[in-house]
Amino acid sequence: MTVLVTGGCGYIGAHVVHALHQAGEKVVVVDDLSYGKPTRIEGSRLYGMDIATPGAGERLAEILDAEGVDSVIHFAARKQVGESVEKPLWYYQQNINGMLNVLTGMTQSKNAKKLVFSSSAATYGVPPVDVVPEDVVPMLPINPYGQTKLFGEWMARACEQPFGIRFCALRYFNVAGCGPVELEDPAILNLIPMLFNRLKQGKAPAIFGDDYPTPDGTCVRDYIHVSDLADAHIAALKYLDRDKRKYDAFNVGTGEGTSVRQIVDEVKKVTGLPFTEAVMARRAGDPPHLIGSPKRINEEMGWHAKYDVEDIVKSAWDAWQANPEHHIDVDTWKQAD
Repeated sequence: MTVLVTGGCGYIGAHVVHALHQAGEKVVVVDDLSYGKPTRIEGSRLYGMDIATPGAGERLAEILDAEGVDSVIHFAARKQVGESVEKPLWYYQQNINGMLNVLTGMTQSKNAKKLVFSSSAATYGVPPVDVVPEDVVPMLPINPYGQTKLFGEWMARACEQPFGIRFCALRYFNVAGCGPVELEDPAILNLIPMLFNRLKQGKAPAIFGDDYPTPDGTCVRDYIHVSDLADAHIAALKYLDRDKRKYDAFNVGTGEGTSVRQIVDEVKKVTGLPFTEAVMARRAGDPPHLIGSPKRINEEMGWHAKYDVEDIVKSAWDAWQANPEHHIDVDTWKQAD
């Protein structure tokens, strides 16, 4: 199997590239390097390109055939909820055009007919149940980011029958932690790196909103270790080898909810830093409560999460401390504000 990974130099993408190499697969990466680094893909061939630009579909088709690719894992997208609220048209342009070009490339390719799509729990919006199954109705994303992911699923599903594309979407919840320390999250966009970054500056880590209708007032999420998520992608590729597939969308989560304040408390425990957090105003587009049922992926693919929240925070801290640019001297650390 030869797998093309779009966005393979990024946080999740690099972990999946690593897992594919561990499984003995050949990997090709397409990335615009807006967040990732080419050193993260373990010698895979890298094609530098922005997949959202005109003509990218035809170029992808050339790459797919030149490299003998039969499977695509599509990560490359913009992914900040708040930013999507502020720049909706840009998010539609980037994420929907990116998916359009990936599908264009695959439909023009000879052999690339399996697609695993990096979707999101943001497709659910504010669901009417505490633990969300994949077939919850209605699916009403409340921010442009979630809308682009849901539309991406529709686009891929529409290409199954006329073009023979085998497709499944993995709807992630809150991805965190680190595998090999050199694969540390390169962008300060997710909660735990954001907390560490504030600590690096001697500043109070921020909690955005403590007046949500949740037990402690902060947002509750299903946190999934990035190494567990990488394993789910390997399982999804194997699932697409089946001629009979009952489903094409799967939650990747633990089924357990953890609040932002609980994450902050775990960071205090793991780091040993005596910080005081600051409560800020809510961010636009954040649902109060989002936990996914992993029952479908457990039963259909035999995939189960192995790591808990303590593992997630500890692995993220180990990777942060291993980076000389990020390292915090715990013994001398003081909070400046």
